[in-house]
Amino acid sequence: MSAKAEHYDVIRKPVITEKATMASENNAVVFEVAIESNKPMIKEAVEALFGVKVKSVNTTITKGKVKRFRGQLGTRRDVKKAYVTLEEGNTIDVSTGL
Repeated sequence: MSAKAEHYDVIRKPVITEKATMASENNAVVFEVAIESNKPMIKEAVEALFGVKVKSVNTTITKGKVKRFRGQLGTRRDVKKAYVTLEEGNTIDVSTGL
């Protein structure tokens, strides 16, 4: 497996919410990442894929909610998000893809 494929396995997709947009004003970007990934892996993946310098990485795990679907109980999957703070002068435009 190539190194680039591994980076795409760590970072799933950008999170575009009101809170994530507010974080982008402080030079931070929010990504949904693999549950088993850790902060050094996330930092390396973002730097390799987007060509930026990462200042810090904060992570949070949201537990999946129990929901009903056609009367059956089901559980949504757990989601791990990474708040990636970039060094001054570095930007990632998540709305266009790169």
